[in-house]
Amino acid sequence: MTAATQPTGVPGSAGDPLAEAVELTKRLKLPHIRRHLLELVPTARAQRWDHAELVRVLLAEEAAGRDATNLRTRRARAGFPAGKTLQDWDAAASTIPRPTQDALTSLEWVGRRENLCVCGPSGTGKSHFCEALGQAAVEAGMTVAWFTIEDLGAFVRRHRADDSITRALARLIRTDLIIIDDIGLLPVSPDAAEGFYRLVDAAYERRSLAVSSNLHPSGFDEIMPKTLATATVDRLLHHAHIVVTQGDSYRLAQATSGKGVSPLT
Repeated sequence: MTAATQPTGVPGSAGDPLAEAVELTKRLKLPHIRRHLLELVPTARAQRWDHAELVRVLLAEEAAGRDATNLRTRRARAGFPAGKTLQDWDAAASTIPRPTQDALTSLEWVGRRENLCVCGPSGTGKSHFCEALGQAAVEAGMTVAWFTIEDLGAFVRRHRADDSITRALARLIRTDLIIIDDIGLLPVSPDAAEGFYRLVDAAYERRSLAVSSNLHPSGFDEIMPKTLATATVDRLLHHAHIVVTQGDSYRLAQATSGKGVSPLT
C-alpha cells in the first residue's frame, strides 16, 4: 500500500478496524489468529506493545494452532491401535538394551530410510515399542501408517478389483514410516503374503518399515511361500536393525499378580 492508497474496507464491518481484521482472518483462513485477536489487541494496547510484536504474537499463535491441528491429523491418519507412547513405555523393564532403545527413539534411522525388525515372544513389548516409535515420529512431524498383516491382504483385494495396486502403493510409500504389526501370530493368507512382499519391494531403499513378529524374519518361510518369503526378507533386512525381545509376557505377569484389573471391592 502506497502513501496515497487508502485501506480497503471490509463489507459488514462498519468501518471498525478490529471487526475488519476479524473478517479478514475468516477470508484468509486464519482461525487461530481470529481466536486470539479480540483478546490480544486490548492487551497490546494496555501494555503498549510495538506493532511488530503484536503481529509476531498473532502469527506465532497461528503457527502453533496449525502445528497442533496437523499433529492431530497425522495421528488420526496413522491408524494407531492403542495410543501407546514413549511416555508410558517402561524402558527399564524391556530386554532391549538401553543404548539400542535410545538410538531407535532418536528416529535417525527413519531419516536414513532404514528398517526395523522387532521379534520375540508374545507379550514382550514389541507392538508397544513399535507404536511408541510411530507416535514419536508423528510428533516429530513425520507421517506414519500402521498395518497388520491382515490389513495388507485387504489392501491387495481392494485395489486388485480395479487394477490400482501399483498406484496405491506409490501413494502409500510417500509415508515416512510404515509399521506392520504382529506378523506370524496367524497363518498368512496368499493375499496378505502378496501385500507384504509388494510393500517391502516398493519401499526398498525409499522409505522405512518397522515390523513386529513372534518369528525371526529368517523364519518367515514357515508362514508364507518360501520363494516369496525369501524375496521379502532379502529386501527387508538389507538395511535393517534387528531387535530381539526376550522374557515372559508382561500381560501374563500382570494377570497372575492381579495388576491386570481393578479390584472388585
